[in-house]
Amino acid sequence: MPLQRLPIIPGHQIVGKIVDQGPGVARFQLGDRVGLAWLNQTCGHCKYCQSGRENLCESAQFTGLHRDGGYAELVTAPADFAYRLPEGISDLGLAPLMCAGIIGYRALKQSGLKPGQRLGLYGFGASAHIVIQVARYWGCEVLVFTRSPGHQELARKLGAAWVGRAEDTPPTRLDSAIIFAPAGNLVPEALRVLDRGGTLALAGIYLSPIPALDYEKHLFYEKTVRSVTASTRQDGQEFLQLAAQIPIHTKTQLFKLEEANQTLQLLKAGKINGAGVLAIKP
Repeated sequence: MPLQRLPIIPGHQIVGKIVDQGPGVARFQLGDRVGLAWLNQTCGHCKYCQSGRENLCESAQFTGLHRDGGYAELVTAPADFAYRLPEGISDLGLAPLMCAGIIGYRALKQSGLKPGQRLGLYGFGASAHIVIQVARYWGCEVLVFTRSPGHQELARKLGAAWVGRAEDTPPTRLDSAIIFAPAGNLVPEALRVLDRGGTLALAGIYLSPIPALDYEKHLFYEKTVRSVTASTRQDGQEFLQLAAQIPIHTKTQLFKLEEANQTLQLLKAGKINGAGVLAIKP
């Protein structure tokens, strides 16, 4: 996604406390712990906002893209787009929920998964290691496709019924699948093992080119492919309630702010097991 302005402070999943607020804000009090997600603001009056699809608003603004984000000591945001966070989960545990978790939950909804069904997860990073906990809570069987030995081990610990690589054929077909890795070549692999009437959700904000598909092999029998675009505040509220109810435990690696560049390199190389979190100290 092209940068909208420079300079820009990145960081799009934030946990912090309110130290000041504008006139007329009544949702929060000073000192409240709140979270900010990728969706920062929408117009509120377009056909998408008015129909419960604010994630598709053409005037939407995003944290760390249009508005300065969380790689900072202080950040501002519209009060209506801040989340009240559940008790009982640490700041470190909550931070990955604000994007990886909420977007993962949106992808889970888009996949059409129902309790007790089989779900395939392609890629097992920050989002997937949260999604598997929701799916297992719903009584679903989860199959994980990842090439990283560390990610495979984490998937097994979190209850995956089967773990393999994308080109492997699992023991059973999938009712739903989600691709988190930004690799278009995974699309035909996922469709190949998707059951009749199943849905594949593409959860990345970016995806490399998708190879040619064979209609009968990949799409016939009413298979569906759906993209995932950001999330709504309703998604966020539902997910945070669910996260406290389960409760979700995030696997995190903590880094200092001055280690941000090295952290991003580790993320790019798939060497962070779970989610990386930057500690911003005033």
